[in-house]
Amino acid sequence: MSVTQLPSRRKLGPWMATALVVGNMIGSGVFLLPASLAAFGSASLVAWALTATGALLLALVFARLGRAYPRTGGPYAYARQAFGDFIGFQTAWGYWIAVWVGNAAIAVAFVSYLGYFWPSVSGTALTASGLALAAIWLLTAVNVRGVRQGGWVQVITTVAKLLPLVGLAVAAPFFIDATDFTPFNPSGQGTFGAVSAAAALTLWAFIGIESATVPAEDVDDPERTIPRATIIGTVVTATVYVLGTVAVFASVPRDVLGKSTAPFADAAEAMFGHWAGVLVAIGAILSAFGALNGWIMLQGQVALAAARDGLFPRVFAKLSRWGTPAVGLVVSSVLVTALMVLNYNAGLVEQFNFVILLATLTTLIPYAYSAAAQLMLALTDSERFSGKRLATSLTIAGLAFAYALWTIAGSGYEVVYKGTLLMLAGVPVYVWLKYRDRRPAAEIERQAA
Repeated sequence: MSVTQLPSRRKLGPWMATALVVGNMIGSGVFLLPASLAAFGSASLVAWALTATGALLLALVFARLGRAYPRTGGPYAYARQAFGDFIGFQTAWGYWIAVWVGNAAIAVAFVSYLGYFWPSVSGTALTASGLALAAIWLLTAVNVRGVRQGGWVQVITTVAKLLPLVGLAVAAPFFIDATDFTPFNPSGQGTFGAVSAAAALTLWAFIGIESATVPAEDVDDPERTIPRATIIGTVVTATVYVLGTVAVFASVPRDVLGKSTAPFADAAEAMFGHWAGVLVAIGAILSAFGALNGWIMLQGQVALAAARDGLFPRVFAKLSRWGTPAVGLVVSSVLVTALMVLNYNAGLVEQFNFVILLATLTTLIPYAYSAAAQLMLALTDSERFSGKRLATSLTIAGLAFAYALWTIAGSGYEVVYKGTLLMLAGVPVYVWLKYRDRRPAAEIERQAA
């Protein structure tokens, strides 16, 4: 299958690529996580450090692969390069599902934050679902119009979400008291178990490390921009997460924090007054909106990359007159809409938990495949990996793969069970695609005979 020629268009520069990484990671989950982590006390800070280390290892994998193979598709492109069509398809299938399913979760969180100001918004299932779908289709239209338009939305919303979080992080040292971090582990389980459980909760906040690699052909100077955006974005995000959690622990009593639906807003209000809480709540709304925009951008790009290689239906390779994968964007948003309509009677929290459950494992498997791909390519592609770079690449990839396995195991039996079913559900699609491609060749052979 021939590669579709992309029309000339303006691309994502370094700031936009970095904003895509930061904006996709700092989405909706982090604004609720301190409440979930309160049960683990200061042990959760150790979990943050471990998760941040694992995230940085994965970021280094994506940075090296992005420099060596600047192709649209991110994890899919690397897995296919290393292991061939079937693993490439599995990676694309799982990642694509994770992206559009995750978008449903982010849209739900966006509406729940609106409920901070307008409780009636989240009080009616039909109204909440309608607003969530309106946000999805508005941002789908923005990204159909052009990847750079989506990039500007990402820059603006990333700055808006970082300001309140950075403000809290900077203020934290002035409010810290040693008693805020005792007892170290109030969960009632062993320290290792508490840290592992807390690390599983923090994992979702780092999904999106690979964001700059997915639209690689829409990035200016990808060999330089993608590695820098990936590393800088991950370091900035990890720093904000850890310091932000410290700020919340330092300003909100643990018994209150465990019941909070807006922990960062409560922390800001405790530090500076009601006005600060309002600003942080606004930041949370913009954060969810910006994350939704960034992930909608990716849902079209990964399907485009796989379709151009014959591993997704050909229709996903069609480009709009603006050079965007409009079909992939629209079809993915239709699936998000169907998922939300089927679950609109559930409460916002139930909807959020349901779709996060579906998305987690299907993201982790492409991460593991990407780390394994670097191991394979470092050994087989001597032109790009050699000397000291080879030893470093093998070490980083091996540690990143081990981390991915640990996080998959820590996801729980139910997540692994449902995620595995979702991954296997794609096998008939792969069989059909291969049959479709082989049938013309068989017909030509019969005619020649």
